[in-house]
Amino acid sequence: MRLRRSRRSLAAALCALVALTAAGCGGSTSGASSETAAFASTTASAGRTSYPLTFDNCGMKLTFAKPPERVLILNGTSVGEVESFILLGLDKTILANAQSYGVSDDPSMIAKIKALPTGGLTMNKNFDVPAEQVLKLKPDLVVSTWSGGFDAKQGFATREQLAAAGITSLVNPVNCAMGKPEATEEEKRAYRNQSINSSLESISLLGRVFDVQQRAFDLIGELRSRIEKVQTRVAELPAKKVLIAYPGMSMMNANGLPAVMTGGIYDDVIRASGGVNAFAGQTSDATRTLNKEQLATAQVDVLVVGLFTPQEKGDEEAAKLFAAYPQWAASKSKTYTVVSDGVYLGPLNAWAVEKISKVVHPGG
Repeated sequence: MRLRRSRRSLAAALCALVALTAAGCGGSTSGASSETAAFASTTASAGRTSYPLTFDNCGMKLTFAKPPERVLILNGTSVGEVESFILLGLDKTILANAQSYGVSDDPSMIAKIKALPTGGLTMNKNFDVPAEQVLKLKPDLVVSTWSGGFDAKQGFATREQLAAAGITSLVNPVNCAMGKPEATEEEKRAYRNQSINSSLESISLLGRVFDVQQRAFDLIGELRSRIEKVQTRVAELPAKKVLIAYPGMSMMNANGLPAVMTGGIYDDVIRASGGVNAFAGQTSDATRTLNKEQLATAQVDVLVVGLFTPQEKGDEEAAKLFAAYPQWAASKSKTYTVVSDGVYLGPLNAWAVEKISKVVHPGG
């Protein structure tokens, strides 16, 4: 049976993630960070990986004797990890993939992800692969977007269980604090300060683990070049207020409003596009607590409609929001664009930056 993620199950999963991680969301990405410095050092040159490769991952020491060959990618309501595998040409190493979204800022991704094996796996009530199925599949590497993907309380295999079975587990480093009660201050800071660089660092790490550092180096260079081209074009232009809203994710908001994305990588993508988040500087749980009055009085020059499922129509959702909030400058000028996965942690940030910049500064 192929893994499927219905609108209902995704909704519940996202609600669960919000509840588990609300205290760690948001944060500013302005200024240089240790994360950025680490990225610079790992991409200064593209060499070959020397095995055994040993490094710390969210407090666990990992050792790779060779490149993994049987990879299970857990769901985690993410597509960033599987998309990185695909762009790095690592899809042949995937034994089973549980990540899918059905809509993408890179349309070619939809078919590529659908074509990946799912290993006949099914998800438990917490919307990821249960422990017994992971262990039975016998992968040599299990990849999770967050530490919570290895939480026994949710029915998942722990990292210790996997290690005892000879299976290595890898968490996307920027998400170490997500679902990890004992997260260090450094891990919490990295999670709060997610940025486009965080997406690129994940690619760099996979390049090292799988000994495809040149591919990772080239991919990072290409993505960074596309983003820097936009940044150069909009550098001297006035920043406009941009709102990212996902109508299909209204289950994430206590008042049933569209999920308004703020902080971290969302702010960074908007900033690179020549704008500023309409809710920049809001508290970490703004997505959950935002009320209709706050949304109505926000300064919105540009609306970015996020698509959550293939059934949603961006033009129709934009029209609904313009009708509900006619006072926005964006509503009066009908200025909007549509994105999906490009504003999330993952390799498609360049696609979103390019899309958003064209409506923020169309003539720049």
